[in-house]
Amino acid sequence: MRRTALVAALAIMMPLALAACGSDDETAAEAALPSAAPPPPVATSSAPAVPLALEITPKDKAKNQPASVEIGTAVAGGTVETVKVVDGAGKEVAGEMRADGSSWVPAKTLAFNASYTATVTAKSEAGESITRTTSFSTMGRPGKETGTGLYLFDDRKYGVAMPVVVEFIPGVPESHRAAVEKRLFVETDPPQPGVWSWVKGGDQAYYRAPEFWQPGTKLTVRIGIGGLETAPGTYGNEDRTATAEIGRKLEMRVDNSDKQMKVYEDGKLTRTLPVSLGKPKMPSASGVMVVMEKKEATVFDTYEQFGPEEGYRVDVEFAQRLTWTGQMIHAAPWSNASQGRENVSHGCVNVSQEGGEWLFGKTLIGDPVTVTGTGVKLDEGNGWTAWNVSWEQFIKGSALPIPDNLRNVTPSPTNSPS
Repeated sequence: MRRTALVAALAIMMPLALAACGSDDETAAEAALPSAAPPPPVATSSAPAVPLALEITPKDKAKNQPASVEIGTAVAGGTVETVKVVDGAGKEVAGEMRADGSSWVPAKTLAFNASYTATVTAKSEAGESITRTTSFSTMGRPGKETGTGLYLFDDRKYGVAMPVVVEFIPGVPESHRAAVEKRLFVETDPPQPGVWSWVKGGDQAYYRAPEFWQPGTKLTVRIGIGGLETAPGTYGNEDRTATAEIGRKLEMRVDNSDKQMKVYEDGKLTRTLPVSLGKPKMPSASGVMVVMEKKEATVFDTYEQFGPEEGYRVDVEFAQRLTWTGQMIHAAPWSNASQGRENVSHGCVNVSQEGGEWLFGKTLIGDPVTVTGTGVKLDEGNGWTAWNVSWEQFIKGSALPIPDNLRNVTPSPTNSPS
């Protein structure tokens, strides 16, 4: 079997213990002391070795197991050495142990209406071994399934604020979120441990670290909920995976007080663009947003959204989506005279034609955009709002316990939303 443990959705970094050493002077001082009679021997005792024992699940001949089933391993007096799972034809099934050694997880959803045999061997430090075998069968394809979406794609580059975003249709109820979260796996290289947080309603979950990703980070993601019960009588439709990379660091900061956008690359201000934000009747939202979508050319048709009085239909270039409700950055040559002076848009961030084209060529999906001073707060879930709350608030959305090394974190002001 592969011995690399699964990196689960909740990564834990263990501190190293440091040994203190005495100085040469202290050793010399001890040698100078007059000799004394040796102390009487101290009685010592060692705890008897724990007998090697191994229990595995599912139980032998278990039927109707979910296609997401894991091979549970409970060991006393030793550790799991190997896990081998084969299907009914004798073909080995790929999988890995969880980091905590509690179970073996198949690398992809098992087949429905299929039989499997698992053989687990554990060993003690003394070299004693024990093997257990169990056979089981999986259930048929369920009649009700949860649809899933992963907003991350193979071989793409993303901005430093790109959260791992998973969508569930319908949303996952609170009773099932912990089990689902345990099957959401993220690995980062270099390591940057993070946490999952659920949006109210359970239709989305975000994964992020305390700070923006380091440029060049490799993200490897598996949403392993195919065949997993996501609600009573409802099961995940399929696994999803993606491997992507984080690009350079670029941030956009928009301040309503002076109606300017400042663009920072690797922490350095590279350009300031005049903007026009939402007019008083339709103010822009303030908050930390993320570029979700880019369209070089599109059509805004807002009659259904705003009605006949405020609605319009117009061709737009260099549009970058920030919210689901339509707040965007885009070129708006018709508002050039107002940019830097007054707010006249329907909630978007208007920039000049030249500024919009320049910015469009610079940005990546996942770049952070911070808008301040409009008096209207960004709603949770209106876009990828993972960065619109503090780390302390973000981790409250996890369905699993948070370890102290991630709970007690103060993000650096130089690498988190300003």
